[in-house]
Amino acid sequence: MLHMLHDKLINPKSIVIVGGSDNIHSPGGSVLKNLLDHKFKGDLFVVNPKKAMVQGVKSCSDITTLPKVDLAIIAIAAQYVVETVRILTTQKNTKGFIIFSAGFSEKDAEGTAMEQEIVSLINNAGGSLLGPNNIGLINEYYAGVFTSPIPKLDPKGVDFISGSGATAVFIIEAAQRMGLTFSSVYTVGNSAQLGVEEVLEHFDVTYDADKSSNVKLLYIESIKNPHKFLKHSTSLIQKGCSIAAIKAGSSEAGNRAASSHTGAMASPDVFVDALFKKAGIIRCYGRNELITVAGILLQKKAKGNNIAIITHAGGPAVMLTDILSKNGLSVPKIGGKESEELLTKLFNGSSVANPIDFLATGTAEQLETIIDYCENKFDMIDAMAVIFGSPGLTDVYDAYDVLNTKMKTCKKPIYPILPSVVNVKDEIADFIAKGNVAFDDEVLFGSALGKVYQTSAPQPTKTIETIDTERIQQLISTQPDGYLSPKATYKLLQLAGIPMVEQHTVSTNEELQKLAATLSYPVVMKVVGPVHKSDVGGVVLNVKDEIEAFKTFTQLMQIDGATSVLIQPMQQGMELFIGAKREPSYPPIVVCGLGGIFVEVLKDISTAMAPISEQESLQMIQNLKAYPMLQGVRGKKGIDINSYASSIRKIGLLMQTAPEIMELDLNPLLATENKIVVVDARIRIEK
Repeated sequence: MLHMLHDKLINPKSIVIVGGSDNIHSPGGSVLKNLLDHKFKGDLFVVNPKKAMVQGVKSCSDITTLPKVDLAIIAIAAQYVVETVRILTTQKNTKGFIIFSAGFSEKDAEGTAMEQEIVSLINNAGGSLLGPNNIGLINEYYAGVFTSPIPKLDPKGVDFISGSGATAVFIIEAAQRMGLTFSSVYTVGNSAQLGVEEVLEHFDVTYDADKSSNVKLLYIESIKNPHKFLKHSTSLIQKGCSIAAIKAGSSEAGNRAASSHTGAMASPDVFVDALFKKAGIIRCYGRNELITVAGILLQKKAKGNNIAIITHAGGPAVMLTDILSKNGLSVPKIGGKESEELLTKLFNGSSVANPIDFLATGTAEQLETIIDYCENKFDMIDAMAVIFGSPGLTDVYDAYDVLNTKMKTCKKPIYPILPSVVNVKDEIADFIAKGNVAFDDEVLFGSALGKVYQTSAPQPTKTIETIDTERIQQLISTQPDGYLSPKATYKLLQLAGIPMVEQHTVSTNEELQKLAATLSYPVVMKVVGPVHKSDVGGVVLNVKDEIEAFKTFTQLMQIDGATSVLIQPMQQGMELFIGAKREPSYPPIVVCGLGGIFVEVLKDISTAMAPISEQESLQMIQNLKAYPMLQGVRGKKGIDINSYASSIRKIGLLMQTAPEIMELDLNPLLATENKIVVVDARIRIEK
């Protein structure tokens, strides 16, 4: 069913608190106080059987005596919620629901059944539900949460969606300390009807370039519909938004003992990573990182990655230089006539090489001069990071006033790092009160800035390859579940346009007798049956004549589980690997890397979500640590990188064409400078 957020959830003209009370330390009392304190402009009602007035608001003793109402905020015991929702949906025309109550699907089967009943009542009424088991919603129209603090609201602040109420509170608290403002906060609790992806869809569909916030923060516990999530996050980012997200917890406990290399490496978290990369989402791992990234995203955009570090303290500047350099940003040397001129305006002993260090005695006027030079005279500089604290001898209001003015007037972004959170607590509070954000840790800031720069735009979803879709689907429809036979595997790869070394399967001496004379030696012989062939001594290389072929055949057929033997001509080349895997409800992912045992030992792999574009496939290969080897190193020739990239794209397309393929391993492919061929492949299907 399609769920858009109902207007009466977003902008209700009347709200009822079911379970509202005078006790402001209870959810029902606290949310009422927040609505009153933050001046909700519509009509407020309370349902409380014991009181005629609650916090100065008229109370109904029974829900049936209530007038019609747009939004219900429900804070009563779980067992009474279903009946309450039934009356509101059928008699009171209520379309918006926020349910704080816990004791539903997060608790037990009985709770799950009640939750499903609530959702179907609200669905039938065409309404919208946030929760149950959440803390509510804050936007420009009302503060419908029972928690504090209520963040400072600003239409250009961040939009925040959280799967966890407590985490939302901690993120808001940390954000408040650094001056981050919010445009809205949505908590989805159990996501019984509306999850993170539905709220994202709402942001996407209602996006207005002039009015909407351009920064979205997500704290996600589960992605129920990855396709929808990808569609709306990509769309928002293409419209000019930035999205930073934490995804907590993996979608399944531990990693199943997977039978393929891809199975073992492509854990659920790898799917999340690939999904974020496809959409262009900045992935964070903790709340301080998340809000630091948000603080950076709210500043002006820099044209390039050359940063000037302006400081009156050496240590933090060195640490910031290190972390920026490590994350691919540049702290370029500043020299020439203009820099010498700037030096004459600073105290003796200052340095302008970058970091620009104007000493512990540096003044607000000097700070202003340095910023002016970086803004107007140093063309190679794209952005400035200003580290300014205080040893506690004097106040620094004047320096922070300079920063405040320059941040508002300069074209280049200025990032204020104000580390003296005790000595100049009041000055920092004053600086934040003027609408600024302040970072307090240069290393956290530096790594967050690196993430912002390194996250690339959403990846195109068009691939340039074509494969024989119809015959692929026909072939798969005739195959039983489990691993495809060597013959079917060979045929499937042929239809996908991926060359595989020619092969013969023999299961008796007679079959081998017929074949042996026609082979061109040396050949490779491999056991068919056991999953990990090399672990059981099931691969014999360089079999050089007929006599050896018979001897090897007998030996291989004695291995436990052997059904037949595969014979292929010996090939030379660099060993590569391509794998693919499916996770329920996610688009499939494709993995590439060095082949053979390197896959398991070095785990040097790159991942992308299908479909894979040309640029994306080349990027996957370039991201491998082994990339220089693939290009050719020390007189050794490189491989045909374009053919490798093309095979990666074709596997992506194959996975989309045949949803029955659960996992696939091409390992190894052998590559030379002019060709690439699959030597061994395993494909598992499930219908």
